[in-house]
Amino acid sequence: MLVLFETPAGFALFKVLDEAKLENVEDLWKHFETPDVARKVVKLKAFSKFENTTEALGAATFLVKSKLSKGLRKFLKEQCEGETLAIADSKLGKIISDKLEINCIHNNAVMELIRGVRSQLGELIMGLAGQDMAPMSLGLSHSLSRYTLKFSPDKVDTMIVQAIGLLDDLDKELNTYAMRVREWYGWHFPELGKIIQDNIQYAKAVKLMGNRTNGSNLDFSGILAEEVESELKEAVVISMGTEVSDQDMVNIKALCDQVIALSEYRAQLFDYLRSRMNAIAPNLTVLVGELVGARLIAHAGSLINLAKHPASTVQILGAEKALFRALKTKSQTPKYGIIYHASLIGQAPPKLKGKISRVLAAKSALSIRCDALGETSNITIGVENRAKVEARLRQLEGRTLSKISGAAKGKAKLEAYDKDRKRGTPALLTAAKTYNPAADSTLEAPRPKDTLEQLPVKKKRHHEEVVDDKPVKVEEALEEPAKEKKKKKKKKRDSESIVEKELNITDDERENSVLPAERAKSAEDIIMKKKKSKKEVLVSAVKTEVIEEPLSKKTKSKGLSEHHIQQLKLEDLGSNGQQNVDDAVKKSKKRKETHLGVSSVDDVTVVEEKKKKKHKIAES
Repeated sequence: MLVLFETPAGFALFKVLDEAKLENVEDLWKHFETPDVARKVVKLKAFSKFENTTEALGAATFLVKSKLSKGLRKFLKEQCEGETLAIADSKLGKIISDKLEINCIHNNAVMELIRGVRSQLGELIMGLAGQDMAPMSLGLSHSLSRYTLKFSPDKVDTMIVQAIGLLDDLDKELNTYAMRVREWYGWHFPELGKIIQDNIQYAKAVKLMGNRTNGSNLDFSGILAEEVESELKEAVVISMGTEVSDQDMVNIKALCDQVIALSEYRAQLFDYLRSRMNAIAPNLTVLVGELVGARLIAHAGSLINLAKHPASTVQILGAEKALFRALKTKSQTPKYGIIYHASLIGQAPPKLKGKISRVLAAKSALSIRCDALGETSNITIGVENRAKVEARLRQLEGRTLSKISGAAKGKAKLEAYDKDRKRGTPALLTAAKTYNPAADSTLEAPRPKDTLEQLPVKKKRHHEEVVDDKPVKVEEALEEPAKEKKKKKKKKRDSESIVEKELNITDDERENSVLPAERAKSAEDIIMKKKKSKKEVLVSAVKTEVIEEPLSKKTKSKGLSEHHIQQLKLEDLGSNGQQNVDDAVKKSKKRKETHLGVSSVDDVTVVEEKKKKKHKIAES
């Protein structure tokens, strides 16, 4: 019987010298207490050494997966012909028996035997000391773990998380220190803050210049542009700042040194972050940039965690507060988070930023998964995805431009604008419409006098008012309803004052607006009598009134005098004059009731004057 044993240095085959000892499994460990006793049980028959670490890692990987490697197959074919093989893995033993036709055994006695061999391995294999075995096993275990987890020292995203956090902290500190330098040195030279806008250039200029009186004699060509330098030297002469001591200037320069040192370290840290991002997430870097990609990884915790997020989560990553606030208030959810700072979204117009952020998040999710789980570090996927997003952006921009210019897809539907056009027929059913220049004039053309006699006279209806030919202004038409309301209020107040006088209402009754039942009935009787008296006056006035018919267009156009007009009216009355007068009285009643409302007593005098004038005309 042979025993297969795997070591970090290679495969070993041991020959079992006394198989009878395997029957007593419980006492088998006693035969491996010392190397001399162990050599009486097993003896090394053959050893297959691994050539390098790659071969050892491949063999170990096959054993972990219970597969037969090429080296082990060749070794067993040479050494195990006609022998029984004791093996620790039952699945591997089945494969060996099927492919190599070697009888394999796996039981408790075999496992106890392999345990005893492992305890005395350094003594059973000559030339393999325990000092060499420990580092070999450790290195193989590390290599196996890296291969199993696809681990690479270049794929450590923890460095990116720390670097982007430090970069943000440096930006905050730099802004704080630079503002402090400007405020501190501004007491001495306040004009310099408006001349130099960049914080780093400001700190370098202050460090070089020191006291402002030295500015006119120094050369700032290595720091500032020529125009800015000349402006600075002009401002030195007319500066309104206060004087500072030498000790104060020393502290200001020390702060300037800190600002310059922090800015240099920040530039160095950014270069390090760029190299790490190109090594860990090259496709994501190509698509959204180093800073945005690093912030996405830092927000998710790691590259693997970011790869687990769907595209919709990547799109709003960093806007969690806005999202939950929108869900709570049932308002619109945010369209983008950290990804908003990507250059592709910055190129899009405001109306298309939401659509482009959705497209960019979808492509970023694919690039992140390729970087996290892919075995290669090519940037082909990132370049292709960026080209697709740019093409989509151009497509959306072209669509909006076509809508603005009117060159959108499809032709206009002419059926909605021209009823004579049939669907599918290019020609019109009727002749083409020509331009009518006479339709431009809004004034009515003058008519000759001869045609006025032939025009039919329009009969006025009962509900129409007799309106003069004078044009009515819009302001007067708007003021009429307001005047009528005022009149009604005035009449109401007059009627109330009359009732109060006749009934002698006291102040207390007026304030409480409460009257006894008898006095309330008497007040109602007084109001009804007033209304009846007004109606009787109106009816009597209307009966005596003779309605003056409006002049026709015919008489207006001929320009007849008033005497001729009255004669024409009398001729129109004829023999049935009395009946016509009665009809006119009825018409006037309706007209007055519908349009003029309740007329006052003064109308009676007006009617009487008209009546006298008409009698005089008739007598003449």
